[in-house]
Amino acid sequence: MEQFALDAIERLTTRPREDGTSFTVDPLTPVLGAEVSGLDLTKELTPEQTADIKRAFLAHHVLVFRDQQLTDEDHKRFAALFGPLHPVAAPVDGSDPYILEISADKDSRAVAGNGWHADGTADAEPSLGSMLHLTRIPEAGSGGDTLFANMHLAYDMLSPAMKTFLEGLTAVHDGALPWKGQTPPAGYEIPRNEHPVVVRHPETGRKLLFVNGPYTSHIVQLSRGESDAVLEMLYAHIARTHLLHCRVRWQPGTLVFWDNRCVQHHAVWDYYPHSRYGRRIAVDGTRPTA
Repeated sequence: MEQFALDAIERLTTRPREDGTSFTVDPLTPVLGAEVSGLDLTKELTPEQTADIKRAFLAHHVLVFRDQQLTDEDHKRFAALFGPLHPVAAPVDGSDPYILEISADKDSRAVAGNGWHADGTADAEPSLGSMLHLTRIPEAGSGGDTLFANMHLAYDMLSPAMKTFLEGLTAVHDGALPWKGQTPPAGYEIPRNEHPVVVRHPETGRKLLFVNGPYTSHIVQLSRGESDAVLEMLYAHIARTHLLHCRVRWQPGTLVFWDNRCVQHHAVWDYYPHSRYGRRIAVDGTRPTA
């Protein structure tokens, strides 16, 4: 079924149109990610282009757009095609509440996203997806790639016995966990919510794993020792099963849009002391359901 969906979207988006609005979708791997060529995101998309991009998003889960010289308004306009914008969890005073700056340089002691995770899963309604636009990459011209992992396939590759075991289990996602060793901003209400371990994608209905190291505290129905063992097994499966992964090599002006509902990502910090800078906008999602 997955391959059929990929074949269908490739035929659709590479078909020439007489009005000159066609674009191409080239898969990064057979199971995850695609590069979209022939679109200028500084211009408003036609309804047909928007519909095709949404189909490509559901088929490939990670879309890469190169050479996009976007203003903040361009970035927000494109993101808004997929739903209301998702506010930044703890915005800097005076900043745009929907734009998160992603920055690292020689003075950084940690960077955002350096480890496998999905964004904001402690929220009652985690985001649908994120759009990260990088304008500066490491000066050395290498490093700073982002890895993505397909959580549909992570679930599909489990044994039938493990799938049966995980069905019906729930896990606590605690927004305090990523702040260990740091003080959250004053007034920030730390989210904490319980979500199923196995959920269904709200648009396609496909099952997927919904636990991740930075946010998942424990599985409710198990003892702490049992929970730790099961979660560590699942995290190792996600990190070490390379068939699940695709890798995006950034260039200045690249925008990547990933489905936060069914994809985890890992922003590799292998470029110290060089710098990297971008801006991220997220789109509102819904509560995960079994």
